[in-house]
Amino acid sequence: MTRSNRPDHIRLTSHPEPGGRPRFPIHWGAPSARERGPIIGTVSRPGDRNVIGSHGGSYALYRALAVSAGALDPIRRPDLTNTHPAATIGPFAQWSDPRRIVSLDPWGHLAADSFKTEIAAGIDIRPSIAITKARLDLHEMQDAIAAGRLKTDGELVHANGSVAVVKIAIDPVWYLPGIAERFGTPETNLRRALFEQTAGMFPELVTRPDLQVFLPPIGGTTIYLFGDVGKLSDPATKITCRVHDECNGSDVFGSDICTCRPYLIHGIEECAHGAQAGGLGIIVYNRKEGRALGEVTKFLVYNARKRQEGGDAASAYFERTECVAGVQDARFQQLMPDCINWLGLRRIDRFVSMSDMKYDALVQQGVEIVERIPIPDELVPADAHVEIAAKKAAGYYSPELPKPQDLTDSVGRSLDKY
Repeated sequence: MTRSNRPDHIRLTSHPEPGGRPRFPIHWGAPSARERGPIIGTVSRPGDRNVIGSHGGSYALYRALAVSAGALDPIRRPDLTNTHPAATIGPFAQWSDPRRIVSLDPWGHLAADSFKTEIAAGIDIRPSIAITKARLDLHEMQDAIAAGRLKTDGELVHANGSVAVVKIAIDPVWYLPGIAERFGTPETNLRRALFEQTAGMFPELVTRPDLQVFLPPIGGTTIYLFGDVGKLSDPATKITCRVHDECNGSDVFGSDICTCRPYLIHGIEECAHGAQAGGLGIIVYNRKEGRALGEVTKFLVYNARKRQEGGDAASAYFERTECVAGVQDARFQQLMPDCINWLGLRRIDRFVSMSDMKYDALVQQGVEIVERIPIPDELVPADAHVEIAAKKAAGYYSPELPKPQDLTDSVGRSLDKY
């Protein structure tokens, strides 16, 4: 590998370039990609950067390992030929509202087309959203067909049970003034907390107030669309949607201690039904493992729940998490509606979720929820009834929620505190 174009010295980026402004300014909420400006997180030419952080989210660290091992040229730029979106999304009015979308780049899938001239001139501009088509092959869909709950049609649902979808991958792009407003905190406070809690990994957070966009090293979001994507722009389209936060142990490996995979599969089946009825189905899959506390913390909590006096109990479900992590839940759904706004939606007809936090976040962003769909009791694994009882008592939606004084856990203790 040749590295003749790579400088040997290290150039710090924690202070503004001569002239005081980025070469490519960003105007968040502008009505077009060109007016907004490109998102440039390149590390090969620091002078072009106009954001804090680098492309790829958490995968930027794997890229660093590849460079250090000599497997990747540090100044290489991607060839984006034929990578354009496989389906058309937007633009929608929400894209130019700086308060509606603050955690992703609404123009991220159009970067290659919107900035052809700059890319041809050597500017490293990369998409933060990719759109492709695929099929989901899940044995539960085969079971649904065999049971008569789901019909095959040869286009959406195939005879072998596979389901045709449009898949959308989204890397996080944070507009810091908007993030701060969404969480009700001063931007300086947000920047300092991000700087300190990442052990100073991004000094520009506190030294470069002129850089308002941050590419955080965290997981992103995948959206699965069922049905005719062109119907997104039709306000009469009936929307079925499940917003799902990652649970690797259940979603992939089928752990029976929670309802995550059963509810996800139920959401997929409902989305397929909605699409077959002429509507559109949407699964939003967020990388927020273990309530955004991480898988290690989640497994520690599992141990604490099972070993506590009296065994696992709904009354102590949230308390055990807080004992280990210091907080019951770090997902804070304030940013979740951004992808719904990106899809141009103002209404969800069938919301396949019981979460009060998700519901409240969407409603606060002006999204109307017509109907909420709980998980059917028969889909709740035996060991997950503790979880579902605790969540209902904490405010999760249930069509027949009993009064708080009537709620007790498996050993008769009151759940009034929730």
